[in-house]
Amino acid sequence: MQLSVVILNYNVRYFLQLCVCSVQQALQGIDAEIIVVDNNSSDDSCDMIKTHFPTVTLIENKENSGFPKGNNIGVAAAKGEYICILNPDTVVAEDTFTKVLAFAKEKANLGIVGVKLIDGRGNFLPESKRGIPYPFTAFTKITGLYKIFPGIFGKYYASHLSAEQTGKVEILVGAFMLMKRELYLEVGGFDEHCFMYSDDIDLSYTVLKKGKDNFYFHETSVIHYKGESTVKDEKYMKRFREAMNFFYKKHFGGSLLFSAFMKAGIVFFSFVKMFEGRKKLKSRPQSYYLLSENENLKEMIQAKLQVPICRIAYLSSAQTIAEKESACLIFDNSEMDFKSIIEAFELVKSDKIVFRILAQNTDYLIGSDSSVDRGEVILIC
Repeated sequence: MQLSVVILNYNVRYFLQLCVCSVQQALQGIDAEIIVVDNNSSDDSCDMIKTHFPTVTLIENKENSGFPKGNNIGVAAAKGEYICILNPDTVVAEDTFTKVLAFAKEKANLGIVGVKLIDGRGNFLPESKRGIPYPFTAFTKITGLYKIFPGIFGKYYASHLSAEQTGKVEILVGAFMLMKRELYLEVGGFDEHCFMYSDDIDLSYTVLKKGKDNFYFHETSVIHYKGESTVKDEKYMKRFREAMNFFYKKHFGGSLLFSAFMKAGIVFFSFVKMFEGRKKLKSRPQSYYLLSENENLKEMIQAKLQVPICRIAYLSSAQTIAEKESACLIFDNSEMDFKSIIEAFELVKSDKIVFRILAQNTDYLIGSDSSVDRGEVILIC
């Protein structure tokens, strides 16, 4: 078998269904399998997989085993030469795995391959490519210096490569990681003692220490809704510090310099938060547009949302809309494949535009309006 796609799920049933829909389409013509590991979800994730995806291998854990252990359980059951660790709140294009596998097979010293990740509004996610978080590098991240002086302090997000450049990087994100299963097992997979936020950093760095090359691959884009992302508050900063502290103790034997930088960074972060003011309330889009020829679908959505829905046939129309008004664009996956939808996200992206997807054989709209938003699911029937 060529590829095993391992998806670890915890209480994101609707995002999971959308993800598996896209993965199934992307695995057409590839000798591959999908393994869903469920960490004792309280929603109907497992029933949904059994009903809608009977060929998917489902592993039902009796407890929430955490990200590292859950993925290790999935990889242990995998049969593929390559494995892909994939978050359940992602959407891949129909040619994502074909492209990434072709790239991987060209590399004699392959470590891990990551891809271009975008959020639910089509914006590039900088964590798609990162550098080793040495103490000062982590400090520039936690204080936001990397945003102010990216040319000087851009190490954390591997600024030597643009979003549109493929090349070697040090650290990749756990939302999408493709590598040989043999290598994953050789390095021990994800460290099950890791704190949150450091498991993918640890695995990437461990692979580097084996003398392998990690790559950021920009020629395919994957939506990462980040539905389970954490609000960047003081608790997040504390966990980030703990994660980096774990990483340093494991690989560098601890660092007083790190502790000093992190303490200073958290003080700075708290000071900035005092002057940020309250979070702005979301405003409802002025207009709603459906990219579909399905009149019945339009009527269903219109009745559910209680707003007028306009049908449009061409993306050029959507681009014109984006220049004029705040709007919600709804994509019908029955008429538009995932690759075209992802391309539309990037093409039409605007501060005024939000997106929703109706996947094939589903009855809900799904999307997210920011990279720190848990997302929205709207049942339409």
